[in-house]
Amino acid sequence: MADTEYCRRTAVTGLSVSPTDATRLRELVAEWKRGCQLAVNEAWGVCHTRSEVQQLTYDRLREETALGSQHAVLATHRAAEAIKRARQREGQKPEFTSPTVAFDTRTMTVFDDRTVSLTTTGERVRCDLKLPADGGYQSQYLDDEDWEPAKSTLHYRDGAFDFHVGFRTPKPAIDPPTEGATVLGVDLGVENLAVTSTAQFFDAGELNHRREEFERVQASLEATGTRSAARTLRQTGNRLDRFVRQRLHEVANGIVAEAERYDCELIAFGERSEVVEMLPEAGPFQEWLFERLLSFVEYRAAERGIAVVEVNPEYTSQRCMECGFTHPQNRNLDANQFECLKCEASAHDDYNAAKNIAFRCVRRGPLSSRGLGAAACALQSGLVTPDDGFTPYAELSEAPRSD
Repeated sequence: MADTEYCRRTAVTGLSVSPTDATRLRELVAEWKRGCQLAVNEAWGVCHTRSEVQQLTYDRLREETALGSQHAVLATHRAAEAIKRARQREGQKPEFTSPTVAFDTRTMTVFDDRTVSLTTTGERVRCDLKLPADGGYQSQYLDDEDWEPAKSTLHYRDGAFDFHVGFRTPKPAIDPPTEGATVLGVDLGVENLAVTSTAQFFDAGELNHRREEFERVQASLEATGTRSAARTLRQTGNRLDRFVRQRLHEVANGIVAEAERYDCELIAFGERSEVVEMLPEAGPFQEWLFERLLSFVEYRAAERGIAVVEVNPEYTSQRCMECGFTHPQNRNLDANQFECLKCEASAHDDYNAAKNIAFRCVRRGPLSSRGLGAAACALQSGLVTPDDGFTPYAELSEAPRSD
């Protein structure tokens, strides 16, 4: 099964480690950092995919470090990820100083007795997981056979070890409904990361601001060129990454919650490749945001029986939802406003586009997405169907659930 077909969770625990095992784990941390750095040094400016970096650097890591065969593979993969991220930022060659080590199911075993066995540079160590007296939230994954251990990370700080245990479970098989479904449309953008057809706005202002701040700091620190500046740059980049990931999780949760509130069985996005081409101000950062956001929405929606689809976004920003008139001048880009030249209906341009993305799943025509089973698109105040037009929720049997 492809890795993207799993839902993932992480359970953070402490480790009870004996003095002897602590020494072994510290030695592993040191060799891991060295191995990752060796791989980066050799692959930088040459290649960046996992397979390429592994092929180029694996033998050297086995010869020059004490890492076992599987940890050498994982180190080459970690190096490839770091190179890729640095390329996206147009930054300097990565340096590995963080005391962390990646594990997979070949290098760790999680036992039912709440212990974990870890591969080191020498003998394996077996440690107790430090869990709350009541088992904590971690128990829901440790005790559930549907969740299997997956890629995890060991962290060493201030003389103590923490283990971030990864779990995964196959995404539920969600097929688009065959008929009668309500669809939530989502428009992606630069100023607003996402806007739903129910008028829920997810602002991208702080994301863009922090990205711009990072680029200014990056330029200054790279010009300085000292080891201290490089270390500060890595720390700043890591803080940005954590903030971005947290914000994407919040937006994904919000979109899925909106779909549940309006009883939508479908969530429709514009096709990402087309969206990026239609947004001249969007760069690699926005393209990455869109990709990650969609993946977060997909696995959250799948857990709730909601399908996620992508539709052709062409003309969705130019078409009037009231009368169907389509014209480039309907949209005022500078004011983020849509005003139909024909019927004079007006709305925020991203909101209008989100409604059109939803309606594309239900209307007939050369740009429609056939076979998705959507009968109506959800708006903030009612439903829109091709046959009946707009119907307020007050006239329907059920109104949306309140927050």
